[in-house]
Amino acid sequence: MRRRDFIKGIVGSAVAASPLSASAQRTMPVIGHLDPTSLGDFAEPQRGFHQGLKETGYVEGENVAISYRFAENKIDRLSELADDLVRREVALIFTFASGVFAAKAATMSTPIVFVVADDPVRLGLVTNFARPGGNLTGINFLNAELAAKRLELLRELVPTATRIILLGTPTGAFADAALRNTELAARGAGLQIQVIKVSTSQEIDATFATFARERPDALFVSPDPFFRSRRVQLTHLATRYAIPAAYALRDYCDVGGLMSYGASVTDAHRQAGVYAGQILKGAKPADLPIVQASKFELVINAQAARIIGLTVPPSLIARADEVIE
Repeated sequence: MRRRDFIKGIVGSAVAASPLSASAQRTMPVIGHLDPTSLGDFAEPQRGFHQGLKETGYVEGENVAISYRFAENKIDRLSELADDLVRREVALIFTFASGVFAAKAATMSTPIVFVVADDPVRLGLVTNFARPGGNLTGINFLNAELAAKRLELLRELVPTATRIILLGTPTGAFADAALRNTELAARGAGLQIQVIKVSTSQEIDATFATFARERPDALFVSPDPFFRSRRVQLTHLATRYAIPAAYALRDYCDVGGLMSYGASVTDAHRQAGVYAGQILKGAKPADLPIVQASKFELVINAQAARIIGLTVPPSLIARADEVIE
């Protein structure tokens, strides 16, 4: 199925399910999907979520409905959207990244399945991994913990790099954790580190404009949903200014990014879909252990490397899960 057709299908489902008719609510359970991003950023992970539901016997439109709520990267809208899903008495809420905090604040009874990039115990979402307790469970895809490994791969790609920019956002628990881990690893390796935090497209443009005068050796982009929504802008600017950049998710490489290393978001969403299906069948979130991501991807865009005049070491090519030519 082509991506455009898939997105059209999601749009149709979102329109049909938001709000759902009373008859539809009576005949099938409704999953509330709380998404901090937008429809265009959602198609590929949603494919994984649908696959997980299917593995447990649920197909959207046949025996389960999904009511979509997109915050369009406006984090302050998440609380309102979460409250709306609770009022509609959905069977469970599926969410990821910052959406989980809004969902947790909105209800202590509706089951919540999440996908997060950092330790959910440290974030205060659950009490422990084996028995989460309460009404939340989900997937930790470890992007914050993988920050040091991502930096190591970036240094292997650009062995002469000594000055690295860490790009983050002013708010965001997941991005902060990744930045902390990266900064510690970088300083331990004797690198010169500068943390720059941005929150708008204009600030991204302005930051890259400074690179023309004060050129860094490499760029490390934190795994924040805001940056994923701006991935085309980021990868194009990195190419324009010929700055080697490392990202957490492979979809940056799909739009021209140089290198990514991290857990498969699609597979994490598949695992979340499995948990959602199990809860619809009667399982309690408190009894479903937190799942840690087990599928990781190193993706290198060889074409992007050639454009900025960078030679990718053969050893790195050999270890890559995918090389985009």
